[in-house]
Amino acid sequence: MKKALSLGLAVVMAASLTACGGGNAETTAAAKEDAAPAASEAAPAGDAASEAAPAGDAGSFKIGVIGPLTGDAATYGLAVQHGAELAAKEINAAGGINGAMVEVQAQDDEADPEKSVNAYNTLKDWGMQMLVGSTTSGACIAVAAETVNDNMFQITPSGSAVECVANPNAFRVCFSDPDQGTASAKYIGENKLATKVAIIYDSSSVYSDGIREKFVEEAANQGIEVVASEAFTADNKTDFSVQLDKAKEAGAEMVFLPIYYQEASIILKQAADKEFAPIFFGCDGMDGILSVENFDTSLAEGLMLLTPFAADAEEAKAFTTAYTEAYGDTPNQFAADSYDAVYAVKAAAEKSGITADMDASAICDAMVPAMTQITVDGLTGTGMTWNEAGEPEKAPKAVKIVGGKYEMQ
Repeated sequence: MKKALSLGLAVVMAASLTACGGGNAETTAAAKEDAAPAASEAAPAGDAASEAAPAGDAGSFKIGVIGPLTGDAATYGLAVQHGAELAAKEINAAGGINGAMVEVQAQDDEADPEKSVNAYNTLKDWGMQMLVGSTTSGACIAVAAETVNDNMFQITPSGSAVECVANPNAFRVCFSDPDQGTASAKYIGENKLATKVAIIYDSSSVYSDGIREKFVEEAANQGIEVVASEAFTADNKTDFSVQLDKAKEAGAEMVFLPIYYQEASIILKQAADKEFAPIFFGCDGMDGILSVENFDTSLAEGLMLLTPFAADAEEAKAFTTAYTEAYGDTPNQFAADSYDAVYAVKAAAEKSGITADMDASAICDAMVPAMTQITVDGLTGTGMTWNEAGEPEKAPKAVKIVGGKYEMQ
């Protein structure tokens, strides 16, 4: 089945759950309830390859994972690795996929497109049949050019650029950049959080600029005045005095930060130094700010971010406990996205009836149409479905940092 390329919003996100029904859909909820987390068996943090699953009579499926396991973005890549491993452990404990076990191997790309392609080739040599990755958008776009040529099934947990799922073999768990920008403006407007908003964004980042563009478009529909829109680049991301001064002088009640948490932590510190205390609002790249080394987390009090997962939420308790026991860390959205990606693979594999002795291309041919017929009750959304453009259909959520913890709003 050929997906239609969609450069706009895949769905009207506020109505996404309503539009997701279907008589042929099947859910993974029951399977997940029966699968007890095997956290004590998970691979240790930093180990790029998980333990091989014991192959039964039905063999084993080999799922590759690609992300930055080292470097500045390692928080994202390690979370993706660990989320995938935990899902695989649970699935294996519950009997596997169509009777076959699941093996997961992760490779480091340092968030670099060329290294991501190298990681992909390493996983192909290992015998990978399906890919969960890449983690970051630039790397994911580079690898997507390879997977479409190989007809390899690909689902990225967190590659949010539109181009990440432009090909018919690719899907994603997170919202796209345009969807995040539109949803953020809608959330702010519908909840009447602010009417005067400044934006500080990275103009050298496809992720950041893509979110900003759609935020500005939707802001006009929500009665939000963008009073300042100030850019920085990857070469100049340590001093935000000019951007903050312009936001303050413009009377911004809120500063929208469609950027990554490293730069956001600096902005929060410099804003506090200037006694500038608007509401700060970010997207999924903000997830991880509480783990920044030497960052005073009190500076993040009241910060909001569009994210479908909060580790402290009641519905995430079992996953958070298993993850913390296995890796000594608190899971973030990227871990949850990856966990859900593996369960989506399981649901589509069971729907399509694939077997572990099939080659990657045959598996892809079967998995692509199956992805549009499944429903997954996951950590990042209840009743998640996927459309033919590879986009997830689920309701957006936001959290606020209160007392050093995420509170789902």
